[in-house]
Amino acid sequence: MPVADPSRPSWLTVVRGAAPLITSMPHTGTEIPEGIAPSLVSPWLARKDADWWVERLYAFAQELGATIIRTSISRTVIDANRDPSGVSLYPGQATTELCPTTTFDGEPLYRPGKAPDAAQIASRRAAYFDPYHAAIAGEIARLRQRHAQVVLYDCHSIRSRIPRLFDGELPNFNIGTNNGATCAPELTRAVEAACDSSPFTRVTNGRFRGGYTTRHYGSPRSGVHAIQMELACRGYMREPDQNVSEGQWPTPYDEQVAAPMRAALARVLNACIGFAGQTV
Repeated sequence: MPVADPSRPSWLTVVRGAAPLITSMPHTGTEIPEGIAPSLVSPWLARKDADWWVERLYAFAQELGATIIRTSISRTVIDANRDPSGVSLYPGQATTELCPTTTFDGEPLYRPGKAPDAAQIASRRAAYFDPYHAAIAGEIARLRQRHAQVVLYDCHSIRSRIPRLFDGELPNFNIGTNNGATCAPELTRAVEAACDSSPFTRVTNGRFRGGYTTRHYGSPRSGVHAIQMELACRGYMREPDQNVSEGQWPTPYDEQVAAPMRAALARVLNACIGFAGQTV
C-alpha cells in the first residue's frame, strides 16, 4: 500500500515492497499546476509526450514485492529524468530540457514570452524534482539495509516513430545501462534473455542508453544496479502509424492488447529480482 506520510506531497506515490527491486515512473504524470497551465499553448500538447498507461502496464509489480515510486506531475512541468545541471544526456542529439519548452516533435509548449525563466525552473526543481529523487534515494537506502544488491528499474515508453529524435521505428524493448556502466553485465544478460524469450524486438544501449535516474544511481560496486526500459508504445497499446493529433492520442488502455507485453515484463522484473537475490 502507499506509504502514509503526511510530509510527502500528494503528487508523489511511494508503494513500499520487500523485494530488492524499485520501479520508478518519472513520466506517467499528467497533472499541471494551476499557476503553470495558463502559460501553455494547450493542455493536450503539454501531456502529449507522457509515458501513457505505464503505471497500469506495470501494476503487477506490487504483487512481486517491488517498491513503486511515481510522480503524477507532467513532464512538461519538470522532467524528473533529466540532469538538473542542464548537461545533455545525449550530446549532439535532439532532446528536451529539465523544464521542456517543446514537445518531442519540436512543437512549442509555451505561449510567446511565457517559457519558464531560471528562477521558475529552480522553483519547480525544489518543489517536484528534489522530493522525487529524495524518495528514490531513501528507498534505495532502506532496501540496501535488507539486501546485498538492489535493482532500480526505470520505467518508460515512447511513440515508435518520432523523426526528430530517431530514424525509423524503435524496437519494442529499448534497454539502457549507459553502455554497461550502471549495472552488472549479469543483470543486463538476464533482462535481455527475458526480452528475447518474447515475440517482441529488443536493443540494448541503442538510441536510449538510460537517463539521469539510471546514470545517477547506478553503482554496481555499491550494490545498486540501475537499468532503464524504454518501451515502444505499439507493443502494449494501439498506436497510430502516422503523427498523432489531438483526439486520437493517447488511445485507451486495453488489457487484452497489453497482455502479451505485460507477460513479457513480468519475466523481466522477475529476472531483476532473481539477479538481486543471488549471493554476492
